Amino acid sequence: MPGRRLTHDERGQIASGLSAGLTYAEIARRLGRPKSTVIREVARNGGAHRYRAGQAQQATRWRARRRRPGPPPGPARTRETVRDFETEFAETMAATGVPSMMARVLAGLFTADTGGSTAAELVARLEVSPASVSKAVGWLEQRGLITREREGGRQRYVVDDDFGYRAWRTSLDAMTRWAEVTRRGAGLIDGPAGARLDATSRFFRHLHKDMSEAAEHWRRTAR
Repeated sequence: MPGRRLTHDERGQIASGLSAGLTYAEIARRLGRPKSTVIREVARNGGAHRYRAGQAQQATRWRARRRRPGPPPGPARTRETVRDFETEFAETMAATGVPSMMARVLAGLFTADTGGSTAAELVARLEVSPASVSKAVGWLEQRGLITREREGGRQRYVVDDDFGYRAWRTSLDAMTRWAEVTRRGAGLIDGPAGARLDATSRFFRHLHKDMSEAAEHWRRTAR
């Protein structure tokens, strides 16, 4: 049992247990699984407040797909080359709406060989205060863009191969909220303002549908 992958039904039980306020230990006992299995499952799929059984099941399928070969070796990287790229990457993210410090931390995690760093390592690497790093990783973790892993007595913040999927889910969730709130507004307000709200709601519903279909097509055809 411990070595077998979680089933969709088990993920549903985890989601129900979290909603009911059960501890990880109690959920694990009901499943007959180690507590560490439940903790890892929840941490990898949005955390206790964002965990959804269906999304977790889909993410697992994506992880199980055959990975494509990596890009051919490029020129030997230097510390200066990596720093220049980190700056460019962070500036690109900042231009799309990610706050500057959060973008710097995310770029630093992406370019780390292990895909992760401790808070102390981020402080030293970015030459910023511990409070700045704490705020940034909290913001990123809340949005499901990074996860945390325990390494001895320390916490490591990690960005992994599922980053694209989590970023996509975050964007999709935001569109859902936009579509819903503008739909409600259109039902409450008449005239040009109501028409504008209705048009906005229809746009985000259409975009949500297109993105969902595109992601499902990618999942089916990925090798």
